[in-house]
This record gives sequence, C-alpha cells and structure tokens, in this order.
Amino acid sequence: MTTAHPTVAQYKLKLAHINDTHSHFDANRIQFTLFQQQKELTLYSHTGGYARIGYQLNQARADAVNNQQTFLFLHGGDSFQGTLYFNEFKGKANSDLLNMLKPDAMVLGNHEIDAGNEPVLDFLNDIKFPLLAGNMDLSQECPKKRARLNGHPNLFDLNPQTQTAKVLLKPLGDKQVAIIGITLDQMAEIAGPDEDINFINAIETTKRTVKLLKTSGIDHIVVLSHLGLDQDKVLAQEVDHISVIVGGHSHTLQGDFKDLGLSNMPYGERVNGTAILHAGKYAETLGLADIEFDAQGQVTSLSGGNYFMLDQQFILQSSNDVSPEDYLNVRHVLESHPFILFDEEDPCIQARISQRYRPSLDAMNNKILAFVPRNLIHTRLPSKALPHGSEIAPWVSRSMYQETLESGIEIDFALHNAGGVRQSLDKGEVSLAEVLGRILPFDIPLVAYEIQGKYLFQLLESAINGATNNSVIGTGAGSFPYTYGLKYFYDGKQQLGQRIIKLEILRTNAGVNTWLDVDPNSFYKGVSSSYTASGKEGYHAILQATWSKDIEGLSLPQAFTQFISKMQTLDETIEPQVHYTSHHLTPL
Repeated sequence: MTTAHPTVAQYKLKLAHINDTHSHFDANRIQFTLFQQQKELTLYSHTGGYARIGYQLNQARADAVNNQQTFLFLHGGDSFQGTLYFNEFKGKANSDLLNMLKPDAMVLGNHEIDAGNEPVLDFLNDIKFPLLAGNMDLSQECPKKRARLNGHPNLFDLNPQTQTAKVLLKPLGDKQVAIIGITLDQMAEIAGPDEDINFINAIETTKRTVKLLKTSGIDHIVVLSHLGLDQDKVLAQEVDHISVIVGGHSHTLQGDFKDLGLSNMPYGERVNGTAILHAGKYAETLGLADIEFDAQGQVTSLSGGNYFMLDQQFILQSSNDVSPEDYLNVRHVLESHPFILFDEEDPCIQARISQRYRPSLDAMNNKILAFVPRNLIHTRLPSKALPHGSEIAPWVSRSMYQETLESGIEIDFALHNAGGVRQSLDKGEVSLAEVLGRILPFDIPLVAYEIQGKYLFQLLESAINGATNNSVIGTGAGSFPYTYGLKYFYDGKQQLGQRIIKLEILRTNAGVNTWLDVDPNSFYKGVSSSYTASGKEGYHAILQATWSKDIEGLSLPQAFTQFISKMQTLDETIEPQVHYTSHHLTPL
C-alpha cells in the first residue's frame, strides 16, 4: 500500500499571539482619529484586556477545530511590570490570569528578570505552560543558591552541551512544529539577571538550533522572540529556514490602521521568506493569523491581523459640533472594520479580576496623598519649551534625597535616570494608585554610595551622551540624569570628556543653601535607584564607588509617596539643577 504525500492544506495553523502586556488585565483606554465628511473626529473607547482576549481565544480555538487547523497561542514576553496589579501582587496575578488564557508558551522578556532570579522562579512555579529562554545559559549558576532556575521543568533554556535552545515540539498534521524561545542577549545591560546567569548571542544560538532541527527532519520552525521588530528582521535575514517569528519588546502594532489615525505597516512582513508577527502592547489587541505551510516549512499563505476589542459605547469629540449623523457614521466604520471586534468577555476571567484583584486597587485609588496645583510635565530630555527638562523628575530626586536623610543615612545628593519616571503628573489630587500605577510603577530599591568627584563628572557626561546620541552607541533618552543637591552644566558642543563644564554640590548651613564646586579628588555620598547604581545605560562610572549599600525598607515609589504625603501640596519651585546645552538649544 502506498502512502500519499501530505498536501499543503494539511499543514494549517491558526496562531494567536500577544506581547508586552505589562500587567494590563483590564481594558485600556484607546484614542482613534477619524475623518468623516471633511471633519476630524477624535474617538475615545476602551479595548482589550484579559477577559476580552480570553473570549476571542475561545472563539479562535473552536474555529481551528472546525477548520482542521492546529492551534497555537504564544506570548512574546514582558508580562511583568506596568500597572498597579503588578505592584500589588508581584507577579501572582500575572501567572494566575495567564494560566486562565492557556498559552502554549511564553518567551522570557527583560521585565520578567528586572529583579533577578527570584520573581522568575516564583512565576515558573505557578505557571502551567513553558517559559522559553533558549539563549539563557544557566551552566554557571551556583547549585546552592536559593532561587535556582537551572533544571526547572517549566523553563526551556540553553542546552550547554550543544549550545542550542531547548525546543518545544507540537503536532502539525503528520509532522511537528518546533517553537524556539529567544530573548535579548543584552539582558545584563537593561535588566537585572543574577550575576551567574549569561545570555548568549541570539542570532548564533538560533542558527545552531535551526540547523539541528533541520538535520533532525523538523522543518516547521517558529521563533518566539523578545528582540524587537528591527532585530527580528536581522534574525530572519541572518538565519535561513525560520518559518515564522512571533515577536515582542518593541511594542509594534502591525497592520494598516491609518483610517483610525494609527500605524500603517504590514502584518506578517516577510524577510528572507520568514513571516514576522507583532501584536502591539498592553493587551490592547490580539493577533490572529491563519497560516499554511508546505512540507518544507515554507509559509505559502498568511492572512489575519491584530484585532482591537472595543466597548460598544464610545465618545466623540471635534473642534466642530458632533452631530447624531457623526455617531452613526463612526459606528458604521467600526462595525464594518475588518480588525475591530467588540467587548464580549470570558465571564470566569472577568470574575477573577473583579473579585480577587481589583478590590486592592480600588482602595489605592481612594487614598489621596497630595495636591498638585498645576500640571507637572515629564519629558526625558530638555527642550526649548522645557530647557531644564522634566518637571516631575526633580521632585522624584528630591524625595529620594529627603527620605534617605530621614532614614538616618547621610548623603549629599540624589541622582535618578529619566526612564524611571513614566508619566506626567496632572493638576489635582494625587492618589496612591496614580503614583504606583502610572508615575513610578517599578518598585526599585534605593542604594546609598560614596563616590569620588571625578567619577561624577564621568557618569553624568556618559549618561547624557548616551541619552542624546552624542556617543557612538546611544542608550536611549531614558538614561538622561536628573538630580537633587547636585547641579550640573553640560555643553554638548565641547570635546568628549569635557562636556560637564561645571558641577556643584549643595551645602546647607543654618537654613541657608550654598552651591560649591565639586572637587574631583574629594568624595561625596549619593542615593540612586538600584538600577542606576548597577551602572547600566551609561552609568558605568558609578561602579567606581568606594562603597554602596541597599537602603532597607525604602524603594523609589515609597520615597516619593512618603515625601509628597508630608508635603501635602507640590507648590514650591525647585531650583533648576539640570543645565543642558547642545547644538539645537539656546547656549548657556
């Protein structure tokens, strides 16, 4: 009896995917811009969230069965951080609610490992699906450490013997589809992995793994990536025979949404024959792709896209009057849009969120800390409109300074990076939820240290150069430094190594403030977040500190909430301590 060769139609996959959800379990506020009859309309609604995603996943699973498709649901990493849910429940809500969504796999994102191994181990112990990190080398991990990851059954890390990723295999017709998890190999620079963990080259690891799979007769290969879209394109170009890359990290919304005032880029963009899929951010959309492969693993067809899941009701605004006809026209646009679904929810997931997790958040919303008499704008870099930069970051730095002093630790200054502050602070009452959920969502410990003056010059210049791309390799605007008790003058037109043209330290005597020049040979005591104090993002000179120690019981958001609770109102003017000049700003 002769066995017929499988046809292309046998290798059918329905793929659902999300990424960079960052603890956004509730529906998120969304804004669209639409043009109707030469009138610009702004639409406000809510989209996504885990209960709505759960409902659509149930529909997609049923459709896959009816259409004789294999079904996969993948998460592209960065479930952690981002909202009050994470701040309050430290990843327990993440694992619980992800288990209810039933992913087939998730790749390790950088925010999963912000605080080292221990939160990752807790997550691994709770989840009912594998966590993939195929270029995570645990071969040097201390066997006696308390939060040891090596050998965990839910973790698919690097095989140190073959230097290839451990692979998840799933059935696909009469063949198997391999899922490889690859994450950022710069993890030590942007996150907080334990020192005995290494992340090896993402491209080379993938290349070796794909080669091993192909020689084993496995041709259908999905890379679940937390590298970002640009690096996914490089990966696809450098490594042949990848069928599909499902990505995250860059918060990229693929698809043509120009009619809604959003992005316009191809969904499932092909590079070197590999289809690349990303699904935006914050659980606002769900990616759904119908894919067919040939027997060699090549994608022969791909359809689908990222789907918004909107409220039935919405708000319209315009500079002109909004008419009933405008509402009818917009509703027709939404209902006929191919990538808009509506707000059906999985009742079990919604009940879990409402009953187990939301009551704690409601209590935080009701706790008012202080009053802000005007908007405090957060911008990472100075500009012509804001020549001294962020208006909220100096308050954060001041809170670090004041609360460290009140804890009994003597310091001279506070130093914090712009990226540690996430949002502006609007005029009005400031709740605990506002601080912990939006302004300072990362619960980062504070560190006191002593450092020689010459290294203060170096670290400030290096951080600013990286933030403003004056260096060969920029670190991103988030590295820009904000201070209290340390006043600096930076001129980007000067030669490297000479751009901090003046640096002063605050001295207070009998209530009188005096600014004195920093002596390069003298020693000064500072406080920073543990992230900055670890020397990341241009702050490597801080590692020259003569000593450093964690401040017990004081984190970045704790310092700020304690400080503004005592202030009651943020109506003072903080003397500018950031004086920045480059070719595009007014000279000093």
